[in-house]
Amino acid sequence: MRFPTIGSGWCGPNPTIPIELAPPDRDRCDTIRAGMDHYTWSQIPHEQMNDLLSRQVIHTETMTICRLRLRKGAVVPMHQHPNEQVTTMESGSLRFVVAGEEVVVRAGESLRIPPNAPHMVETLEDSVALDLFAPPRQDWISGDDAYLRK
Repeated sequence: MRFPTIGSGWCGPNPTIPIELAPPDRDRCDTIRAGMDHYTWSQIPHEQMNDLLSRQVIHTETMTICRLRLRKGAVVPMHQHPNEQVTTMESGSLRFVVAGEEVVVRAGESLRIPPNAPHMVETLEDSVALDLFAPPRQDWISGDDAYLRK
């Protein structure tokens, strides 16, 4: 599944119009004055990656934002990418192994993973995590995300 990027019709045919002029059927984000974009997670589709992991994704010009729902036992296998990553836990807890170092991140905590650092994740309890990536995840945009579907 490819996710729309800002300016590609995500917010309708003219994503730069002010919210006051936007059509009433807008349902995924509202473009507000000065080119801001307002998103509502409940309106962003969930993509089921495997039995234990689903995600919602927003791609902007300079970053990717991903909200992950992970069930206890879900594993994101060892991988690396050129993007800096910041994971903030909304609920639950995850065990990360980053470049050989282990850390458990719990609700209300954040972890920064530097670009190109090999890392994996094990879900210790049902969890919701918000991942921020900069620059945008071009691999996800192009559909190269098979490691998440295992």
